[in-house]
Amino acid sequence: MAGWDLSVTVEDLGPDAPPVTLSVTSDLHVGGVILRLVEKTQIKRDWSDHAIWWEQKQRWLLRTSWTLEKYGIHADARLLYMPQHKPLKLGLPNGITLRLHACFSSPVFQTLMGICRMLNIRHPEELSLLRPLEEKKKKKDKDSAEEIYDLTEVPRSSVSRPCLYNGMPAHFADSPKMEAIYKMLSVTQPPPAPEVVAKQYRPASVVDKAHINGRWLDSSRCLIQQGIRENDRLWLRFKYFAFYDIEPKYDVVRLTQLYEQARWSILLEDIDCTEEEMMLFGALQYHISKVSQSEPKLLSSSAAMDDLESALQSLEVKMDGESSSASEMLECMTAPELNDYLKIFRPKKLTLKGYKQYWFKFQDTSISYYKSKEESIGEPIQQINLRGCEVAPDVNMAAQKFLIRLLIPAPEGMNEVYLRCENEQQYAQWMAACRLASKGKSLADSSFQSEIKSIHSFLAMQRTNPSSHGNTPANDESINTHSLVSPRYHKKYKTKQVQLP
Repeated sequence: MAGWDLSVTVEDLGPDAPPVTLSVTSDLHVGGVILRLVEKTQIKRDWSDHAIWWEQKQRWLLRTSWTLEKYGIHADARLLYMPQHKPLKLGLPNGITLRLHACFSSPVFQTLMGICRMLNIRHPEELSLLRPLEEKKKKKDKDSAEEIYDLTEVPRSSVSRPCLYNGMPAHFADSPKMEAIYKMLSVTQPPPAPEVVAKQYRPASVVDKAHINGRWLDSSRCLIQQGIRENDRLWLRFKYFAFYDIEPKYDVVRLTQLYEQARWSILLEDIDCTEEEMMLFGALQYHISKVSQSEPKLLSSSAAMDDLESALQSLEVKMDGESSSASEMLECMTAPELNDYLKIFRPKKLTLKGYKQYWFKFQDTSISYYKSKEESIGEPIQQINLRGCEVAPDVNMAAQKFLIRLLIPAPEGMNEVYLRCENEQQYAQWMAACRLASKGKSLADSSFQSEIKSIHSFLAMQRTNPSSHGNTPANDESINTHSLVSPRYHKKYKTKQVQLP
């Protein structure tokens, strides 16, 4: 078979280097072309990540066993030999920009899986990549350089789940700088300033929203086929709003980025919402910001401690299993209970009755109450199953009012029940138990104590808020209420109507 010349441009030789010419035949396979190409360049380096890109056909020649004839390559083909993984600037929902290596030869979905694996985000099928909007460069913004966090040194891994160290991937625990980057990924950012919100692009019509959503990349094609080049900018966003298997222990980054995307979508009015939803989300933002300021710690440490504690308990049960009796094992397996005097009130139409005191017993996911402690051996007056119910607090620290509002599903609708606690400690225990029971968890769950601590911290925050208005107003001013709702609602309402409680 007659030979012919094939020209291949090697990207590593530089942009001004001439193409490398090889004498080949049509029955030569792509792997042989690569071997001759590497030998002719005489550059000693790792070529394992390199592949040939066919520019006219917009196609990667990844099947190295195929011959040039099978691919349909002739002498006029423009081929480029370059790395498959290249740097890419990735904008996250919380406004942070990362520079990392992404695969330009695989379909976008597989590339996205590698990015999510690096950032410790589970379920990458919920996300996709989006082309950013073109920003007009202003003269004033020339001096303000954007800070980009470099992750190009992170090694590529084919493991489905990265190894965790102190609750974070091992490559983020190598240095304090990498730990700081992971903390920015997993901790909510403070509310943005009104000036920052005003500068952001805001869709004015349905056509503008359609223009934004038309910038999603095709998940079945690779990046270079869609015109993405090295060091180009893309956005990582949640595209498919069908979330499942959300676990705060392992989804710290996923939950944080989801919250940040929801915040900006509402502030920029990218998602249509009612007035009530806007005010509710503003209140949630305020609460999350206050909690993040008062407790600036990652959930990963507590998750690691919970796993260690459960492993030690399991080991202890295995070691003591032979020596302990059946009655002792049964006693250890018995779920804990809550017993105390509480007051209950069932609001009904045309009723003037107030709270009545009963002896309450909380076991598994149900509440039972009796006339007195002595009668708790017999049948209860009523047993209420809290699985699937709604639990809402009604607390006023100044008036020492500790109420738990329960909305219990029933065939005729939702039954409303109020439980009144005597003090803060009692309220924290019973409120935590009700919240766990609504999720189908008992008091034996490992999150019971952490739930009590979070309720205590919330009560402590409420206790300090009334006295802080006159002494330390800077604490409230640190969170600007103008950044909690969209600018349209600030024009509609007066300043006093959108202020801190």
